[in-house]
Amino acid sequence: MRGLSRPLRASAQTAARCIASSSSSLPATASITRPRRRKLSALAQQTAAATSSTTSQPAWNKTTLHPPPRPALKQERKRPDPYVLAAPELKQLRSNLLALLGSAHPGLTDIAQYYFLNPSKQLRSLLVLLFARATNGLGQEWERKHWEAGMEAHGGRGDALDKPLYSSETLSECNPSMPDHTESFAAPFELRRDVPPSSLSSFVPSLHMAIPALMNPATLLPTQMRLAQIVEMIHIAFLLHENIDNSTSTEQSSPSSSASENPFGNKLSILGGDFLLGRASTVLSRLGESEVVELVASIISNLVEGEFLRMDKVQTPSLGAMKGPQTLEEAWDVYLRKTYLQSASLMAKGARASVILGGCKQGDIWQEVAYVYGRNLGIAHQLVKDSVEFESALASSSSSGLKPGLASAPAIYAWEESSEIRPLIQRNFTKEGDIELAMDCVRRTSGIEQTRLLAYTYAERAREVLKLLPDSDAKLALEALTEQVTQRNRS
Repeated sequence: MRGLSRPLRASAQTAARCIASSSSSLPATASITRPRRRKLSALAQQTAAATSSTTSQPAWNKTTLHPPPRPALKQERKRPDPYVLAAPELKQLRSNLLALLGSAHPGLTDIAQYYFLNPSKQLRSLLVLLFARATNGLGQEWERKHWEAGMEAHGGRGDALDKPLYSSETLSECNPSMPDHTESFAAPFELRRDVPPSSLSSFVPSLHMAIPALMNPATLLPTQMRLAQIVEMIHIAFLLHENIDNSTSTEQSSPSSSASENPFGNKLSILGGDFLLGRASTVLSRLGESEVVELVASIISNLVEGEFLRMDKVQTPSLGAMKGPQTLEEAWDVYLRKTYLQSASLMAKGARASVILGGCKQGDIWQEVAYVYGRNLGIAHQLVKDSVEFESALASSSSSGLKPGLASAPAIYAWEESSEIRPLIQRNFTKEGDIELAMDCVRRTSGIEQTRLLAYTYAERAREVLKLLPDSDAKLALEALTEQVTQRNRS
Protein backbone atom coordinates (compact mmCIF):
# COMPACT_ATOMS: atom_id res chain seq x y z
CA MET A 1 0.00 0.00 0.00
CA ARG A 2 2.92 2.33 0.57
CA GLY A 3 3.67 2.42 -3.14
CA LEU A 4 0.04 3.04 -3.95
CA SER A 5 -0.64 5.75 -1.37
CA ARG A 6 1.89 8.28 -2.57
CA PRO A 7 0.55 11.83 -3.16
CA LEU A 8 -2.00 11.56 -5.93
CA ARG A 9 -2.98 15.18 -6.56
CA ALA A 10 -0.90 16.18 -9.55
CA SER A 11 -0.03 19.84 -9.70
CA ALA A 12 -1.80 21.99 -12.24
CA GLN A 13 1.40 22.60 -14.14
CA THR A 14 2.26 18.90 -14.40
CA ALA A 15 -1.26 18.03 -15.48
CA ALA A 16 -1.40 20.78 -18.06
CA ARG A 17 1.97 19.80 -19.45
CA CYS A 18 1.02 16.16 -19.99
CA ILE A 19 -2.49 16.82 -21.21
CA ALA A 20 -1.48 19.64 -23.53
CA SER A 21 0.90 17.33 -25.36
CA SER A 22 -2.03 15.17 -26.38
CA SER A 23 -5.04 17.48 -26.55
CA SER A 24 -6.05 21.09 -27.06
CA SER A 25 -8.85 23.39 -25.98
CA LEU A 26 -10.79 22.73 -29.17
CA PRO A 27 -13.88 20.49 -29.20
CA ALA A 28 -13.24 16.76 -29.04
CA THR A 29 -14.08 16.09 -32.66
CA ALA A 30 -11.66 18.71 -33.88
CA SER A 31 -8.77 18.47 -31.42
CA ILE A 32 -6.82 15.86 -33.33
CA THR A 33 -3.27 16.53 -34.37
CA ARG A 34 -2.76 16.48 -38.09
CA PRO A 35 0.51 15.32 -39.64
CA ARG A 36 0.85 18.66 -41.38
CA ARG A 37 0.79 22.25 -40.16
CA ARG A 38 -2.27 24.35 -40.90
CA LYS A 39 -2.89 28.11 -40.84
CA LEU A 40 -4.05 29.10 -37.36
CA SER A 41 -6.55 31.76 -36.44
CA ALA A 42 -5.48 34.76 -34.39
CA LEU A 43 -6.89 33.22 -31.22
CA ALA A 44 -5.19 29.91 -31.89
CA GLN A 45 -1.88 31.70 -32.51
CA GLN A 46 -2.18 33.47 -29.16
CA THR A 47 -2.97 30.18 -27.43
CA ALA A 48 -0.03 28.47 -29.09
CA ALA A 49 2.30 31.30 -28.09
CA ALA A 50 1.10 31.16 -24.49
CA THR A 51 1.69 27.42 -24.20
CA SER A 52 4.90 27.18 -26.21
CA SER A 53 7.00 27.88 -23.12
CA THR A 54 5.64 24.85 -21.28
CA THR A 55 4.90 22.45 -24.12
CA SER A 56 7.22 21.58 -26.97
CA GLN A 57 5.31 20.19 -29.94
CA PRO A 58 7.32 18.72 -32.81
CA ALA A 59 6.43 19.90 -36.29
CA TRP A 60 4.36 17.36 -38.19
CA ASN A 61 6.39 16.33 -41.19
CA LYS A 62 8.08 13.20 -42.41
CA THR A 63 11.23 13.83 -40.39
CA THR A 64 9.41 14.04 -37.05
CA LEU A 65 6.99 11.14 -37.28
CA HIS A 66 9.32 8.81 -35.39
CA PRO A 67 8.26 8.42 -31.77
CA PRO A 68 10.65 10.00 -29.26
CA PRO A 69 13.03 7.58 -27.58
CA ARG A 70 11.76 6.26 -24.30
CA PRO A 71 13.96 6.91 -21.25
CA ALA A 72 15.78 3.89 -19.94
CA LEU A 73 14.54 2.62 -16.60
CA LYS A 74 16.88 1.10 -14.08
CA GLN A 75 14.38 -1.46 -12.84
CA GLU A 76 11.28 -1.64 -14.98
CA ARG A 77 8.45 -3.73 -13.60
CA LYS A 78 7.21 -6.48 -15.84
CA ARG A 79 4.05 -5.39 -17.58
CA PRO A 80 1.13 -7.76 -17.18
CA ASP A 81 -0.86 -8.78 -20.21
CA PRO A 82 -3.96 -6.55 -20.14
CA TYR A 83 -6.27 -9.34 -21.27
CA VAL A 84 -4.91 -11.68 -18.59
CA LEU A 85 -5.26 -9.06 -15.87
CA ALA A 86 -8.91 -8.41 -16.73
CA ALA A 87 -9.69 -12.02 -17.69
CA PRO A 88 -12.22 -12.67 -14.87
CA GLU A 89 -14.24 -9.56 -15.71
CA LEU A 90 -14.07 -10.20 -19.46
CA LYS A 91 -15.27 -13.77 -18.93
CA GLN A 92 -18.20 -12.55 -16.86
CA LEU A 93 -18.96 -9.93 -19.49
CA ARG A 94 -19.07 -12.55 -22.25
CA SER A 95 -21.32 -14.81 -20.19
CA ASN A 96 -23.81 -12.03 -19.52
CA LEU A 97 -23.96 -10.98 -23.16
CA LEU A 98 -24.32 -14.54 -24.42
CA ALA A 99 -27.19 -15.18 -22.00
CA LEU A 100 -28.89 -11.92 -22.89
CA LEU A 101 -28.83 -12.42 -26.66
CA GLY A 102 -29.50 -16.12 -26.60
CA SER A 103 -32.63 -15.65 -24.54
CA ALA A 104 -34.23 -13.31 -27.07
CA HIS A 105 -33.95 -15.17 -30.36
CA PRO A 106 -32.04 -18.27 -31.55
CA GLY A 107 -30.49 -16.31 -34.40
CA LEU A 108 -28.99 -13.80 -31.99
CA THR A 109 -27.13 -16.63 -30.28
CA ASP A 110 -25.02 -17.15 -33.40
CA ILE A 111 -24.23 -13.44 -33.51
CA ALA A 112 -23.20 -13.48 -29.86
CA GLN A 113 -20.90 -16.45 -30.28
CA TYR A 114 -19.37 -15.02 -33.46
CA TYR A 115 -18.44 -11.68 -31.89
CA PHE A 116 -18.20 -12.14 -28.14
CA LEU A 117 -16.19 -15.35 -27.77
CA ASN A 118 -13.03 -13.84 -29.27
CA PRO A 119 -11.09 -11.85 -26.63
CA SER A 120 -9.51 -9.65 -29.29
CA LYS A 121 -12.99 -8.25 -29.98
CA GLN A 122 -13.22 -6.67 -26.51
CA LEU A 123 -10.69 -3.82 -26.67
CA ARG A 124 -13.26 -1.13 -25.82
CA SER A 125 -14.67 -2.88 -22.78
CA LEU A 126 -11.11 -3.75 -21.71
CA LEU A 127 -10.31 -0.03 -21.49
CA VAL A 128 -13.32 0.53 -19.25
CA LEU A 129 -12.21 -2.24 -16.90
CA LEU A 130 -8.53 -1.23 -16.78
CA PHE A 131 -9.26 2.42 -16.02
CA ALA A 132 -11.67 1.33 -13.30
CA ARG A 133 -8.83 -0.66 -11.77
CA ALA A 134 -6.35 2.19 -12.24
CA THR A 135 -8.47 4.95 -10.67
CA ASN A 136 -10.99 3.47 -8.23
CA GLY A 137 -10.33 5.06 -4.86
CA LEU A 138 -8.89 8.28 -6.26
CA GLY A 139 -12.13 10.19 -6.87
CA GLN A 140 -13.75 12.65 -4.50
CA GLU A 141 -16.97 10.62 -4.44
CA TRP A 142 -15.45 7.13 -4.23
CA GLU A 143 -16.70 6.50 -0.70
CA ARG A 144 -20.26 7.32 -1.73
CA LYS A 145 -20.08 5.21 -4.91
CA HIS A 146 -18.73 2.25 -2.96
CA TRP A 147 -21.51 2.59 -0.39
CA GLU A 148 -24.20 2.79 -3.08
CA ALA A 149 -22.84 -0.37 -4.72
CA GLY A 150 -23.07 -2.20 -1.42
CA MET A 151 -26.64 -1.05 -0.84
CA GLU A 152 -27.62 -2.10 -4.35
CA ALA A 153 -26.17 -5.56 -3.85
CA HIS A 154 -27.93 -5.85 -0.49
CA GLY A 155 -31.25 -4.98 -2.12
CA GLY A 156 -30.80 -7.55 -4.89
CA ARG A 157 -31.21 -4.99 -7.66
CA GLY A 158 -28.00 -5.75 -9.56
CA ASP A 159 -29.19 -8.97 -11.19
CA ALA A 160 -32.24 -7.30 -12.73
CA LEU A 161 -30.15 -5.49 -15.32
CA ASP A 162 -28.87 -8.75 -16.78
CA LYS A 163 -32.32 -10.23 -17.33
CA PRO A 164 -33.84 -10.34 -20.84
CA LEU A 165 -37.05 -8.68 -21.97
CA TYR A 166 -40.11 -9.51 -19.91
CA SER A 167 -41.67 -11.55 -22.71
CA SER A 168 -39.15 -13.10 -25.07
CA GLU A 169 -42.01 -14.36 -27.26
CA THR A 170 -42.42 -10.79 -28.48
CA LEU A 171 -39.20 -11.31 -30.43
CA SER A 172 -39.22 -15.03 -31.12
CA GLU A 173 -42.85 -15.68 -32.13
CA CYS A 174 -43.66 -15.27 -35.83
CA ASN A 175 -47.12 -13.84 -35.13
CA PRO A 176 -47.53 -12.83 -31.49
CA SER A 177 -50.98 -12.24 -30.14
CA MET A 178 -51.46 -8.48 -30.21
CA PRO A 179 -53.87 -6.91 -27.71
CA ASP A 180 -56.17 -4.02 -28.54
CA HIS A 181 -54.52 -0.69 -29.21
CA THR A 182 -55.79 0.60 -25.86
CA GLU A 183 -53.79 -2.14 -24.17
CA SER A 184 -50.69 -2.01 -26.34
CA PHE A 185 -48.53 -1.03 -23.39
CA ALA A 186 -49.72 -3.87 -21.22
CA ALA A 187 -47.47 -6.39 -19.50
CA PRO A 188 -46.42 -8.47 -22.56
CA PHE A 189 -44.72 -5.43 -24.11
CA GLU A 190 -43.12 -3.64 -21.20
CA LEU A 191 -39.55 -4.03 -20.03
CA ARG A 192 -38.71 -5.68 -16.76
CA ARG A 193 -38.09 -2.92 -14.24
CA ASP A 194 -36.28 -2.92 -10.95
CA VAL A 195 -38.34 -3.17 -7.80
CA PRO A 196 -37.42 -0.13 -5.69
CA PRO A 197 -35.96 -1.15 -2.36
CA SER A 198 -38.36 -0.76 0.53
CA SER A 199 -35.95 1.22 2.62
CA LEU A 200 -32.51 2.67 2.02
CA SER A 201 -30.55 4.49 4.64
CA SER A 202 -28.92 7.76 3.66
CA PHE A 203 -25.20 7.91 2.99
CA VAL A 204 -23.26 9.44 5.87
CA PRO A 205 -19.66 10.34 5.02
CA SER A 206 -17.05 9.41 7.56
CA LEU A 207 -15.83 12.15 9.85
CA HIS A 208 -12.23 11.50 8.95
CA MET A 209 -12.10 11.34 5.17
CA ALA A 210 -9.37 9.00 3.98
CA ILE A 211 -6.63 10.29 1.71
CA PRO A 212 -7.49 9.28 -1.87
CA ALA A 213 -5.61 6.10 -2.71
CA LEU A 214 -6.02 3.18 -5.05
CA MET A 215 -8.05 0.25 -3.82
CA ASN A 216 -5.81 -2.69 -3.01
CA PRO A 217 -6.85 -5.22 -4.11
CA ALA A 218 -8.55 -3.60 -7.08
CA THR A 219 -12.31 -3.19 -6.66
CA LEU A 220 -14.69 -2.78 -9.59
CA LEU A 221 -18.16 -1.37 -9.11
CA PRO A 222 -21.22 -3.06 -10.66
CA THR A 223 -21.95 0.12 -12.62
CA GLN A 224 -18.52 -0.06 -14.23
CA MET A 225 -19.11 -3.66 -15.24
CA ARG A 226 -22.41 -2.62 -16.79
CA LEU A 227 -20.68 0.23 -18.60
CA ALA A 228 -18.21 -2.25 -20.11
CA GLN A 229 -21.20 -4.28 -21.26
CA ILE A 230 -22.85 -1.19 -22.78
CA VAL A 231 -19.68 -0.19 -24.63
CA GLU A 232 -19.32 -3.67 -26.09
CA MET A 233 -22.98 -3.73 -27.15
CA ILE A 234 -22.62 -0.42 -28.99
CA HIS A 235 -19.46 -1.57 -30.74
CA ILE A 236 -20.97 -4.86 -31.88
CA ALA A 237 -24.19 -3.14 -32.97
CA PHE A 238 -22.29 -0.88 -35.34
CA LEU A 239 -20.18 -3.79 -36.58
CA LEU A 240 -23.40 -5.55 -37.52
CA HIS A 241 -24.67 -2.46 -39.32
CA GLU A 242 -21.35 -2.07 -41.16
CA ASN A 243 -21.69 -5.63 -42.47
CA ILE A 244 -24.88 -4.82 -44.35
CA ASP A 245 -24.55 -5.51 -48.08
CA ASN A 246 -25.12 -2.22 -49.88
CA SER A 247 -25.41 -3.70 -53.36
CA THR A 248 -28.56 -2.59 -55.16
CA SER A 249 -29.43 -6.08 -56.32
CA THR A 250 -28.82 -8.71 -53.69
CA GLU A 251 -30.06 -11.42 -56.03
CA GLN A 252 -27.23 -10.70 -58.46
CA SER A 253 -24.52 -10.41 -55.83
CA SER A 254 -22.09 -13.24 -55.31
CA PRO A 255 -23.29 -15.52 -52.49
CA SER A 256 -19.76 -16.46 -51.52
CA SER A 257 -18.51 -12.90 -51.20
CA SER A 258 -21.65 -11.80 -49.39
CA ALA A 259 -21.41 -14.66 -46.91
CA SER A 260 -17.76 -13.97 -46.16
CA GLU A 261 -18.43 -10.32 -45.30
CA ASN A 262 -21.84 -10.78 -43.69
CA PRO A 263 -22.52 -14.36 -42.54
CA PHE A 264 -25.87 -13.41 -41.01
CA GLY A 265 -27.65 -11.61 -43.83
CA ASN A 266 -28.86 -8.04 -43.97
CA LYS A 267 -32.11 -8.43 -42.05
CA LEU A 268 -30.64 -10.26 -39.07
CA SER A 269 -27.71 -7.83 -38.99
CA ILE A 270 -30.04 -4.84 -38.85
CA LEU A 271 -32.33 -6.39 -36.24
CA GLY A 272 -29.43 -7.68 -34.16
CA GLY A 273 -27.72 -4.29 -34.16
CA ASP A 274 -30.92 -2.46 -33.31
CA PHE A 275 -31.67 -4.89 -30.49
CA LEU A 276 -28.21 -4.33 -29.00
CA LEU A 277 -28.59 -0.54 -29.15
CA GLY A 278 -32.01 -0.75 -27.54
CA ARG A 279 -30.82 -3.02 -24.77
CA ALA A 280 -27.74 -0.83 -24.19
CA SER A 281 -29.99 2.21 -23.84
CA THR A 282 -32.10 0.39 -21.27
CA VAL A 283 -29.10 -0.48 -19.12
CA LEU A 284 -27.57 2.98 -19.62
CA SER A 285 -30.61 4.71 -18.15
CA ARG A 286 -30.10 2.83 -14.87
CA LEU A 287 -26.49 3.75 -14.20
CA GLY A 288 -27.60 6.74 -12.15
CA GLU A 289 -25.07 9.21 -13.55
CA SER A 290 -26.38 11.85 -15.93
CA GLU A 291 -22.92 12.80 -17.17
CA VAL A 292 -22.26 9.20 -18.19
CA VAL A 293 -25.61 8.99 -19.96
CA GLU A 294 -24.72 12.11 -21.94
CA LEU A 295 -21.27 10.78 -22.81
CA VAL A 296 -22.52 7.42 -24.06
CA ALA A 297 -25.37 9.01 -26.01
CA SER A 298 -22.85 11.26 -27.76
CA ILE A 299 -20.83 8.17 -28.71
CA ILE A 300 -23.73 6.86 -30.78
CA SER A 301 -24.02 10.22 -32.54
CA ASN A 302 -20.27 10.21 -33.19
CA LEU A 303 -20.37 6.74 -34.74
CA VAL A 304 -23.18 7.72 -37.09
CA GLU A 305 -21.42 10.91 -38.17
CA GLY A 306 -18.18 9.02 -38.73
CA GLU A 307 -19.99 6.53 -40.94
CA PHE A 308 -21.31 9.39 -43.07
CA LEU A 309 -17.78 10.70 -43.56
CA ARG A 310 -16.53 7.25 -44.54
CA MET A 311 -19.16 6.57 -47.20
CA ASP A 312 -18.15 6.73 -50.85
CA LYS A 313 -21.40 8.24 -52.15
CA VAL A 314 -23.50 10.72 -50.18
CA GLN A 315 -26.26 12.58 -51.98
CA THR A 316 -28.96 14.86 -50.60
CA PRO A 317 -31.75 16.79 -52.38
CA SER A 318 -30.29 20.17 -51.47
CA LEU A 319 -26.54 19.48 -51.68
CA GLY A 320 -26.56 16.90 -54.44
CA ALA A 321 -23.71 14.42 -54.72
CA MET A 322 -20.96 15.26 -52.26
CA LYS A 323 -17.35 14.92 -53.43
CA GLY A 324 -14.31 13.68 -51.61
CA PRO A 325 -11.59 15.95 -50.20
CA GLN A 326 -10.18 18.29 -52.83
CA THR A 327 -6.91 19.30 -51.14
CA LEU A 328 -4.26 17.47 -49.18
CA GLU A 329 -5.00 19.51 -46.08
CA GLU A 330 -8.71 18.72 -46.34
CA ALA A 331 -7.95 15.03 -46.83
CA TRP A 332 -6.05 14.89 -43.54
CA ASP A 333 -8.68 16.94 -41.70
CA VAL A 334 -11.59 14.76 -42.83
CA TYR A 335 -9.71 11.49 -42.32
CA LEU A 336 -8.61 12.28 -38.77
CA ARG A 337 -12.05 13.62 -37.90
CA LYS A 338 -13.61 10.43 -39.22
CA THR A 339 -11.07 8.36 -37.30
CA TYR A 340 -11.94 10.06 -34.04
CA LEU A 341 -15.68 9.83 -34.57
CA GLN A 342 -15.79 6.24 -35.78
CA SER A 343 -12.97 4.65 -33.77
CA ALA A 344 -11.53 6.79 -30.99
CA SER A 345 -14.64 8.38 -29.48
CA LEU A 346 -15.94 5.07 -28.12
CA MET A 347 -12.61 4.34 -26.42
CA ALA A 348 -12.07 7.88 -25.14
CA LYS A 349 -15.55 8.52 -23.79
CA GLY A 350 -15.96 4.97 -22.53
CA ALA A 351 -12.77 5.25 -20.47
CA ARG A 352 -13.82 8.67 -19.17
CA ALA A 353 -17.25 7.37 -18.20
CA SER A 354 -15.65 4.53 -16.25
CA VAL A 355 -13.63 7.01 -14.19
CA ILE A 356 -16.73 9.13 -13.54
CA LEU A 357 -18.62 6.10 -12.27
CA GLY A 358 -15.72 5.54 -9.87
CA GLY A 359 -16.43 8.84 -8.13
CA CYS A 360 -14.23 11.28 -10.06
CA LYS A 361 -15.92 14.63 -10.50
CA GLN A 362 -15.46 17.60 -12.80
CA GLY A 363 -11.96 18.97 -12.34
CA ASP A 364 -10.35 15.68 -11.34
CA ILE A 365 -7.36 15.03 -13.57
CA TRP A 366 -8.20 11.32 -13.83
CA GLN A 367 -11.08 12.05 -16.21
CA GLU A 368 -8.75 13.86 -18.58
CA VAL A 369 -6.12 11.13 -18.39
CA ALA A 370 -8.67 8.49 -19.35
CA TYR A 371 -10.07 10.55 -22.22
CA VAL A 372 -6.70 11.53 -23.70
CA TYR A 373 -5.40 7.96 -23.44
CA GLY A 374 -8.48 6.50 -25.10
CA ARG A 375 -8.51 9.07 -27.88
CA ASN A 376 -4.86 8.61 -28.80
CA LEU A 377 -5.02 4.82 -28.50
CA GLY A 378 -8.14 4.76 -30.68
CA ILE A 379 -6.47 6.81 -33.41
CA ALA A 380 -3.35 4.62 -33.25
CA HIS A 381 -5.52 1.50 -33.48
CA GLN A 382 -7.28 2.77 -36.61
CA LEU A 383 -4.01 3.85 -38.24
CA VAL A 384 -2.58 0.37 -37.74
CA LYS A 385 -5.80 -1.17 -39.05
CA ASP A 386 -5.63 0.96 -42.20
CA SER A 387 -2.01 0.00 -42.81
CA VAL A 388 -2.81 -3.69 -42.27
CA GLU A 389 -5.61 -3.51 -44.85
CA PHE A 390 -3.22 -2.20 -47.50
CA GLU A 391 -0.49 -4.65 -46.50
CA SER A 392 -2.90 -7.57 -46.83
CA ALA A 393 -4.20 -6.33 -50.17
CA LEU A 394 -0.69 -5.89 -51.57
CA ALA A 395 0.48 -9.25 -50.23
CA SER A 396 -2.44 -11.09 -51.82
CA SER A 397 -2.60 -8.89 -54.94
CA SER A 398 -6.33 -8.63 -54.31
CA SER A 399 -8.39 -5.51 -53.74
CA SER A 400 -11.29 -7.38 -52.10
CA GLY A 401 -10.34 -6.05 -48.67
CA LEU A 402 -10.44 -2.42 -49.82
CA LYS A 403 -13.67 -0.56 -50.49
CA PRO A 404 -14.55 2.75 -52.14
CA GLY A 405 -14.90 5.66 -49.78
CA LEU A 406 -12.84 8.17 -47.87
CA ALA A 407 -9.09 7.82 -48.38
CA SER A 408 -7.16 6.39 -45.43
CA ALA A 409 -3.71 7.42 -44.20
CA PRO A 410 -1.60 5.22 -46.55
CA ALA A 411 -3.32 6.72 -49.60
CA ILE A 412 -3.02 10.28 -48.27
CA TYR A 413 0.68 9.80 -47.60
CA ALA A 414 1.00 8.46 -51.14
CA TRP A 415 -0.60 11.70 -52.36
CA GLU A 416 2.17 13.65 -50.62
CA GLU A 417 4.75 11.79 -52.72
CA SER A 418 2.82 11.38 -55.95
CA SER A 419 -0.01 13.47 -57.42
CA GLU A 420 -1.11 10.48 -59.48
CA ILE A 421 -3.48 9.35 -56.75
CA ARG A 422 -5.03 12.80 -56.21
CA PRO A 423 -8.03 12.47 -58.61
CA LEU A 424 -8.81 9.04 -57.17
CA ILE A 425 -9.03 10.45 -53.65
CA GLN A 426 -11.08 13.43 -54.81
CA ARG A 427 -13.79 11.11 -56.16
CA ASN A 428 -13.55 8.62 -53.26
CA PHE A 429 -12.31 5.79 -55.53
CA THR A 430 -15.76 5.41 -57.09
CA LYS A 431 -14.69 4.64 -60.67
CA GLU A 432 -13.89 1.19 -61.96
CA GLY A 433 -10.23 0.35 -61.37
CA ASP A 434 -9.58 3.19 -58.90
CA ILE A 435 -8.77 0.85 -56.02
CA GLU A 436 -6.25 -1.12 -58.10
CA LEU A 437 -4.55 2.12 -59.18
CA ALA A 438 -4.43 3.28 -55.57
CA MET A 439 -2.84 -0.01 -54.49
CA ASP A 440 -0.13 0.40 -57.11
CA CYS A 441 0.53 3.98 -56.03
CA VAL A 442 0.76 3.04 -52.35
CA ARG A 443 3.13 0.20 -53.26
CA ARG A 444 5.51 2.65 -54.96
CA THR A 445 5.52 5.11 -52.05
CA SER A 446 6.19 5.00 -48.33
CA GLY A 447 2.53 5.42 -47.39
CA ILE A 448 2.30 2.28 -45.26
CA GLU A 449 5.55 2.96 -43.42
CA GLN A 450 4.57 6.56 -42.70
CA THR A 451 1.19 5.41 -41.40
CA ARG A 452 2.86 2.98 -39.01
CA LEU A 453 5.14 5.74 -37.72
CA LEU A 454 2.16 8.02 -37.15
CA ALA A 455 0.45 5.22 -35.20
CA TYR A 456 3.55 4.86 -33.00
CA THR A 457 3.42 8.59 -32.29
CA TYR A 458 -0.19 8.48 -31.13
CA ALA A 459 0.50 5.36 -29.06
CA GLU A 460 3.42 7.14 -27.41
CA ARG A 461 1.15 10.05 -26.52
CA ALA A 462 -1.26 7.63 -24.89
CA ARG A 463 1.60 6.10 -22.92
CA GLU A 464 2.96 9.48 -21.82
CA VAL A 465 -0.29 10.64 -20.23
CA LEU A 466 -0.30 7.54 -18.00
CA LYS A 467 2.55 9.11 -16.01
CA LEU A 468 -0.09 11.04 -14.09
CA LEU A 469 -1.58 7.81 -12.70
CA PRO A 470 -0.26 6.18 -9.53
CA ASP A 471 1.71 2.98 -10.00
CA SER A 472 -0.40 -0.16 -10.28
CA ASP A 473 -0.73 -3.33 -12.33
CA ALA A 474 -3.56 -1.69 -14.26
CA LYS A 475 -1.31 1.22 -15.24
CA LEU A 476 1.35 -1.20 -16.48
CA ALA A 477 -1.29 -3.12 -18.40
CA LEU A 478 -2.43 0.10 -20.07
CA GLU A 479 1.17 0.77 -21.08
CA ALA A 480 1.46 -2.74 -22.49
CA LEU A 481 -1.77 -2.23 -24.41
CA THR A 482 -0.24 0.64 -26.40
CA GLU A 483 2.48 -1.73 -27.58
CA GLN A 484 0.03 -4.49 -28.43
CA VAL A 485 -2.03 -2.13 -30.58
CA THR A 486 0.96 -0.96 -32.64
CA GLN A 487 2.42 -4.46 -33.05
CA ARG A 488 -0.61 -5.77 -34.89
CA ASN A 489 0.20 -7.40 -38.23
CA ARG A 490 -1.53 -9.25 -41.04
CA SER A 491 -1.73 -12.46 -39.03
